[in-house]
Amino acid sequence: MKIIFVYIVCQDKPEAKNIGKILLQERMAACVNIFDKMNSMYWWKGKIEEANETVLIAKTTKKQFPKLSKKIKTIHSYEMPCILQIPVTGGNKKYVNWLLRAL
Repeated sequence: MKIIFVYIVCQDKPEAKNIGKILLQERMAACVNIFDKMNSMYWWKGKIEEANETVLIAKTTKKQFPKLSKKIKTIHSYEMPCILQIPVTGGNKKYVNWLLRAL
């Protein structure tokens, strides 16, 4: 299957909504989901940091990933944004067909 989820961590909900809207408008994603107020803990510049962030998941295809990733890097506020490709296997055939047609 060609479908992937792209897991993107954003500074806050407004940034996630902005990126999501751009991905939709430019037909790089068929759908996005936003999960606000995620608590993150991570290593950064030699120490453990903690922050409240927002997760954006873009539903798209493997073919779209290079263009989508490049676009996110140009508009994201982070120096090194988390942009991860997650393969999708199986699923509701009608939904999968809709997603593929939407791109």
